[in-house]
Amino acid sequence: MMPPVMIVALKEFQDGLRNRWFLSITFIFAVLAIGLSYYGSAASGQLNVVSLSSTIASLSSLAVFLIPLIALLLSYDSFIGERESGTLLLLMTYPLSHHQLLAGKFFGQATIIGLSTLLGFGSAGVLMAFVTGNTDVLPAFSLFIFSAMLLGWSFIALAYVISLSVSEKSKAAGIALLVWFLFVLVFDLALLAVLIGVEDGLSQTFLIQVMLFNPTDLFRLINLTNLNTGDIDGVLAIAINQSQSATTLIMIMVAWVLAPLGLASILFRHQKL
Repeated sequence: MMPPVMIVALKEFQDGLRNRWFLSITFIFAVLAIGLSYYGSAASGQLNVVSLSSTIASLSSLAVFLIPLIALLLSYDSFIGERESGTLLLLMTYPLSHHQLLAGKFFGQATIIGLSTLLGFGSAGVLMAFVTGNTDVLPAFSLFIFSAMLLGWSFIALAYVISLSVSEKSKAAGIALLVWFLFVLVFDLALLAVLIGVEDGLSQTFLIQVMLFNPTDLFRLINLTNLNTGDIDGVLAIAINQSQSATTLIMIMVAWVLAPLGLASILFRHQKL
């Protein structure tokens, strides 16, 4: 007999297939990734694969906008939407704990994001490795894809916190967009303003410590640490050479997944249906 968590996860994944989430996300990632990796040099009058450093830098800049937004849109109504429709109360009449339902939903939706990321961005990596014969392509893309999955999963977990904290689906949608706006746009702009405005500036160590509070900056730090700083601009160009190891940054990124999930579990357990 299939465990309850896997039953819920399978249902969420099938809902993603039925609503075309999986196919749409995979197609978007594949088209944009292949376009950036193969046609990124068109502006210079050439048509060939650009450098690995430029490709990863471009894909990282693209992913921090797309992946959090897609993850939030996929998951913001996971609980409040089912609560409004009455299906959440029905689900809890089955021999299914709050923890199992939350875990099942996460595994199902995380699989959608994970497979879409693997197939979409992986296609660009395979193409680039085949065309260039560069042995560094697959390791670099493997790190990029894994960290992109973690980025998506962290925002799925944040979406659950939002969905369990509001009383209306429309409020959840508004807060989800606000969270995306704050993490993706406002955070770096505010940090850059502080760097410019503070007379003596901020130390690179302190700058990196602040950036750890933003999963999108963590994602870029993981992927850009070993690249040429000439491909990077903004706040990251200042911090990149003093970044911690990729392993340490990945562990912090995992914490960005687990911490919101833990908070969501607490909220769900104390919520009145």
